[in-house]
Amino acid sequence: MANAIRALTMDAVQAANSGHPGAPMGMAECAVALWGGMLQHNPADPKWSNRDRFVLSNGHGSMLIYSLLHLTGYPLSIDDLKGFRQLHSKTPGHPEVDITPGVETTTGPLGQGIANAVGMALAEKLLAQEFNRGNQAIVDHHTYVFLGDGCMMEGVSHEACALAGAWKLNKLICVYDDNGISIDGQVAPWYIDDVNQRFAAYGWNVIGPVDGHDVAAMQAALAQAQASTEKPTLIRAKTVIGQGSPNRAGTAKAHGEALGAEEIKLTREQLGWTHEPFVIPASVYADWDAKKAGAKAQEKWQKLFDAYAKKHPELAAAYQRRMAGELPETYAKLVADLLADTDAKAETVATRKASQQALEAFTAALPELLGGSADLTGSNLTNTKSTPALRFDGAAPNGGRHINYGVREFGMAAIMNGVALHGGYIPYGGTFLTFSDYSRNAIRMAALMKRRVVHVFTHDSIGLGEDGPTHQSIEHAASLRLIPNLDVWRPADTAETAMAWAAAIARQDGPAALLLSRQNLPYAPKADLSVIARGAYVLAEPKEVGLRKKAQAVIVATGSEVQWALHAQQQLATEGIAVRVVSMPSTSVFDRQDAKYKAAVLPKGLPRVAIEAGVTEGWWKYGVDAVIGLDRYGESAPGGVLFKHFGFTAENVAATVKAVLKQKR
Repeated sequence: MANAIRALTMDAVQAANSGHPGAPMGMAECAVALWGGMLQHNPADPKWSNRDRFVLSNGHGSMLIYSLLHLTGYPLSIDDLKGFRQLHSKTPGHPEVDITPGVETTTGPLGQGIANAVGMALAEKLLAQEFNRGNQAIVDHHTYVFLGDGCMMEGVSHEACALAGAWKLNKLICVYDDNGISIDGQVAPWYIDDVNQRFAAYGWNVIGPVDGHDVAAMQAALAQAQASTEKPTLIRAKTVIGQGSPNRAGTAKAHGEALGAEEIKLTREQLGWTHEPFVIPASVYADWDAKKAGAKAQEKWQKLFDAYAKKHPELAAAYQRRMAGELPETYAKLVADLLADTDAKAETVATRKASQQALEAFTAALPELLGGSADLTGSNLTNTKSTPALRFDGAAPNGGRHINYGVREFGMAAIMNGVALHGGYIPYGGTFLTFSDYSRNAIRMAALMKRRVVHVFTHDSIGLGEDGPTHQSIEHAASLRLIPNLDVWRPADTAETAMAWAAAIARQDGPAALLLSRQNLPYAPKADLSVIARGAYVLAEPKEVGLRKKAQAVIVATGSEVQWALHAQQQLATEGIAVRVVSMPSTSVFDRQDAKYKAAVLPKGLPRVAIEAGVTEGWWKYGVDAVIGLDRYGESAPGGVLFKHFGFTAENVAATVKAVLKQKR
């Protein structure tokens, strides 16, 4: 069984002349121990909600999971393996969720797979506490992870694994491929961590070192890990990278390149594997086949769930709805009522406060919202009356829905990805916008995986004031907008903030980032609240400041700068200059609108001026003639002083519009 993995790995990497054979060949027996009967899964239904989750955190070893999925009976054919790393194949270079049936998360950036798994295990534990009743445990599965030295070295693994211990995620079981080799060779000169003591200090069970090539020893270790009631478990498996290769085993040469035809021939001889490339004997397929056992396991669970549904119909319906990622039928009315109430109140508050007010309504109505903050709850305002702090002091979680992640922005973002991947919750978490740099790669992965995760980024500009340039976001809004499939919202008032939340929650195919102010912002009356959802809209026409003439120019603004655009419009009106003000809370969403709507908001031929307290890059694509922005770092001073110092005033906006109009004459 193990040699079948080695053979398929060698053949696929050789056919592609690209890939990483070492880890799959070295972890083959570890895979047999877990996938040969201990893993709860059904190849016929890769999305069965109570399956065990398996994460290959060392995703460069992708042929390991592709081999396992093929051998155990998933819809992944031998031709799919032959297409390894080829265009539009189901076997890309690193595992990708929704591309290959049975792959739970996209891995490759090391350390994030284990962090995703922490989120999956957290979701399982919280759902079990919320939905299980008596002996009817409809949520009861493990999360397994294979990871290597690279994952161990990446800082995100420290952040996530420390939280896993604090949260007592006893159903999280990790197998560490301790082979002592990375791309640069033997890791000993630069990696001297005492892994056992490190994870023990996190509050984990640590088993091993165990001979990773001894299937029985690995099965015993896995069984011991499954018996844990309060701690996650790390199994330290001592392996040889490229095991079976006479000249490459135990060397860095086995890590990231094809073995070559001659070495593959020698490896086949050493393993006693006499079959042609990509040929697996029927007897080996029979040993690996998990379809019958998987169907039986799911059928048993389905009977349990059916009995549960009869006894607890409302809970069963809620569980199915949430695992499907669907919102309740009342969601549209909830949003409409919230927007109407927000518009009626017309409050002047910081958009971070407006965010909390919107969350009060959403978290009360949607139990799937799972919040948190990276040690900035009092600043991000991500907590609500419906989301008390989550604690794990006893045997079970306390039912809280707000997570104190500590100062771990990257870990928080990657864990939220895992929660979203598991299903059952819509995660959101907060920090300062400038610290999005720490979590950026996990944000990118959420966008790549098309998962619904909401990032709450407060203190979004120089408006935060005295903390100075280290904390003042200048390039961050523009930088986040460059991430494909990430919806970036920078609302200007309470209504735009409520709509940003409504859109982020409703969106099922990608993450959102909400950039929110520290300082109070005035409410801007709106003729139509619904158009906010289109990313940009006409906020004020010349007639609204007393001019009965067509607009001569357009001012486009976001967030806290919308107020200066409106004030400038009024000033220009006193001089007979007619200006339209466009609020653009989400360039990402506006860019997806049809050409007709875009032209209606930004008419051709009208000069345009953009204003945003950040870098000017990114605004020129809208055909603007000038940008009032900030292409340098800020200063330490009160926010109001800084806005004036850097030219974010109505007077400067008005002067810029006049200069553009003069130039156009």
